[in-house]
Amino acid sequence: MKYAVVILDGAAGNPCEQLGGLTTLAAAQTPLLDLLAGQGTVGVARTVPDGIEPSSSVACTSILGYDPIANYVGRGAIEAAAQGITLAPDQVAMRINTLTLTDGIMTSYAGGHIADADSRAIVARLAQHLNDDTFTFYPGHAYRHILVVTGHPEILQLEYTPPHDISDRAIDGNLPRGDGAGLLLQLMERAHAVLADDPTNAQLAARGDLRITDIWPFWPGAAPGNLQPFSQLRGGVRPAMTSGVDLLHGLANLFGFRWLELDGVTDGLDNDFAGQCQGALDVLDDDSADLVVIHVEAPDEMGHAGDIEKKCAAIELIDSQIITRLFSYGKQHAEQGFRLLAMPDHYTPIETKTHQGIPVPFLLWGTGIDANGAVAYNEAAAAATGLALDPAGYTVMDLLLA
Repeated sequence: MKYAVVILDGAAGNPCEQLGGLTTLAAAQTPLLDLLAGQGTVGVARTVPDGIEPSSSVACTSILGYDPIANYVGRGAIEAAAQGITLAPDQVAMRINTLTLTDGIMTSYAGGHIADADSRAIVARLAQHLNDDTFTFYPGHAYRHILVVTGHPEILQLEYTPPHDISDRAIDGNLPRGDGAGLLLQLMERAHAVLADDPTNAQLAARGDLRITDIWPFWPGAAPGNLQPFSQLRGGVRPAMTSGVDLLHGLANLFGFRWLELDGVTDGLDNDFAGQCQGALDVLDDDSADLVVIHVEAPDEMGHAGDIEKKCAAIELIDSQIITRLFSYGKQHAEQGFRLLAMPDHYTPIETKTHQGIPVPFLLWGTGIDANGAVAYNEAAAAATGLALDPAGYTVMDLLLA
């Protein structure tokens, strides 16, 4: 048996007035997902336990079949693992965004979705000026980078607001807060001064792009404990994964997934959707993996941007370029056996531009999977089946591999 998991990051949402009361998932043209919903098992799963921040780190941990509480790892540590950064016991890893503030307003949590080369140059200069015995900067991709803090475990206990939660809003009241926050606030002020005369920023401005004005540290994590590899937990099933974001790369490293380096895989609408799927299918075909995870970030990015049209477009591209190919693969390998799981990790509603921990719709299709009466693949149709993995949404992997 072969398996594929498609994570439509942030594809779920709430009804939109502009779409006549439909969600973007319901409004998007997804003929293949709707077809498979009618042939398969559809329900909802709580991927984010009550009281936990609805981040992709928690939600994707659930989809991969791990209890996100028992196996909790702070997101900064997960993204550090993506870069092969080993944390000492006295170190904490944090995500930092390179972003744009205007008169105290979060103009762009992503710095205008800055390109890798520009962002890396900016972070390299920050490292040159600010690295010391306490702080170490590591460049990542686009606007997402890593800060390692040594000797200050108290920052794990601070309160943080992810910058994408305050798009177009004032940052007052949303900066790191609590005992010991001054350490990070001082670093943010020093970084602001460095960025003010950064040469890469001058080039961005000359091109008419947004300047990077500030950094924003959040999502701290300490070195993870012993995590059992997926293959060991799942009877020898050999997993692989592809994604355009470091978070998933980090989860792959921590849980023992083979990481697929595929050209053209990004976090936006410029992602090579067809190429990403084909790269995943190649490792099933050559029998170097039994299960592939295809994580697509684009719907979440469009949700954070509040762009209805582009979020629908991202969902439609997943349907036409990825689900279609997996459907064909399943038909061609029916004798061998093939199963598909497709689901968002969390809601990213257009109107709020941030995550919600509402149970998400999931779809199981393929060998031995019975139909349970779904009429389409969307939030309402999934809830109407009455199948709910709540609170243990992480058991969806049990259903796939049963």
